[in-house]
Amino acid sequence: MFDLCALRQTIASHGPTARVVIAAHQGSSPREVGAAMLVWATGQSGTIGGGALEHQAAAAARAMLSQPASRLTRHALGPQLGQCCGGTVTLLTEVYRAETLPIKAPLIARAITATPMPLAVKRLLATARNQGNLPAPQLIDGWMVEPLAQPLRQLWVWGAGHVGRALVHTLAPLPDLAISWIDTAADRFPATMPDNTRALPVSNPANAVALAPQDAEHLILTYSHALDLDLCHRLLSHGFSACGLIGSATKWARFRSRLTALGHAPHTITKIICPIGDPALGKHPQAIAIGVASQFLRPHARALKKEIAR
Repeated sequence: MFDLCALRQTIASHGPTARVVIAAHQGSSPREVGAAMLVWATGQSGTIGGGALEHQAAAAARAMLSQPASRLTRHALGPQLGQCCGGTVTLLTEVYRAETLPIKAPLIARAITATPMPLAVKRLLATARNQGNLPAPQLIDGWMVEPLAQPLRQLWVWGAGHVGRALVHTLAPLPDLAISWIDTAADRFPATMPDNTRALPVSNPANAVALAPQDAEHLILTYSHALDLDLCHRLLSHGFSACGLIGSATKWARFRSRLTALGHAPHTITKIICPIGDPALGKHPQAIAIGVASQFLRPHARALKKEIAR
């Protein structure tokens, strides 16, 4: 996915920026086609994996920053870099400035070599425009084609305490994710927020339930059991794609009883997952966040695996 927003923000903060993307590979590769990193004069973000491959690619990209250029290079991971992967990776490195950013479109296609647009690329563009079907990133006859990164999952995190902060810190770097973070006051949130995260300070957070899309996913981690219960009650009436509640089996037993008394059917109440995370990892906020994040990613990973296999 081509993250145009991240590229634009990086250029605004750091000046000319090189984007290095895995355009193709043969055999094993440290990352998939489309995996990318951004490189500027004093730093970098994202990853193409591979350790030595990434180090070499970042140094080469940094050397290109003074000129608006693009370059396609092939790297034999074993012979050239001494890596265990036995494959060959093709990297596309492009230098961007504010005035050379691509136009925002569902599918970003550009010529890497001076060749007319191939018919295959024209068909992909037409399909994306007319049917909304976006292909996987790919290199086609000297043209690189990548879908524009857009949020595919809406996550609402309720609570900005220690666990909430650890969880947002863990999940925010993931692609295709937009996070809405809710708590009672602005000073409950960190001073710096991830690019894909918006803070919603609301004196009574339960009132913000009405703002959530009905296909959003929710993780409830507030400081108050009473607020947790109110959120569960309102979300069950509002609708959601998935909902997880932090707590113990004892807490959930009490909540089930109270939610039943509030008029919710047992089969509806079971749509909420509680407890969440992996108790075996411990009770440190970061350990809880890792367990919850793993649980959050698992259904998406299974669906993606099925899609790739089709």
